[in-house]
Amino acid sequence: MRLITVDAILQRAVQAAESVKGYDPVVLDIRKLTVVSDYFLIVTGRSTTHVKAIADHIVEELEDEGVFPLRREGQKEGRWVLLDYNHLVIHIFLDEERVFYNLERLWGDAPVVNIRASI
Repeated sequence: MRLITVDAILQRAVQAAESVKGYDPVVLDIRKLTVVSDYFLIVTGRSTTHVKAIADHIVEELEDEGVFPLRREGQKEGRWVLLDYNHLVIHIFLDEERVFYNLERLWGDAPVVNIRASI
């Protein structure tokens, strides 16, 4: 089994989301705020079909690395899909859902990670 770091998983997930036109990715470092996870990746899709496609592509790309989600929620509805990879939780939203839930504000004390610096 190949070991992969959470940073590598995060980079691969961002690249996978963007490769299928997921937009406005934001990574929050929540390590000092909760024991739930280390990072949140938040990304937006343009339709329920697009949100589902982004989620499917991320899962496929990470499975290629031998990394599988512990939990997957919201896939059927496609408005807010959550992929739980333990140290990384990925939130894929429709525009209006992202605005409504506003995780960036809710977790406002979490530093935003500069994903461009590490990709």
